Amino acid sequence: MIDISKIEQKEIMKGFKGRFIHTDHMTQAFWEVEKGAELPFHSHIHEQTTQVLEGKLELTIDGKTKVYEEGFVVVIPSNVVHGGVALTDCKIFDTFSPTREDYM
Repeated sequence: MIDISKIEQKEIMKGFKGRFIHTDHMTQAFWEVEKGAELPFHSHIHEQTTQVLEGKLELTIDGKTKVYEEGFVVVIPSNVVHGGVALTDCKIFDTFSPTREDYM
């Protein structure tokens, strides 16, 4: 059993603070994101799912922009360019496969 609140929080980029669980094949990320924090456009080899637990997050994925709110899940395939901005303070849950070694 893992108590998420006991995992040390890391600020990966300005306004994005995460707690991470790593397995041999995936990473789970529990994010607290500050209003106005920007996720620069990028891509990576990892498949990703992003679930908004609280707040509003604007994401542009493969050139298409949408606002995601509580209860929404988006799938981001490998190597697809994406980025966004937190429209409010947000709590977000991401899953990446394979493991995000850069978040260790």
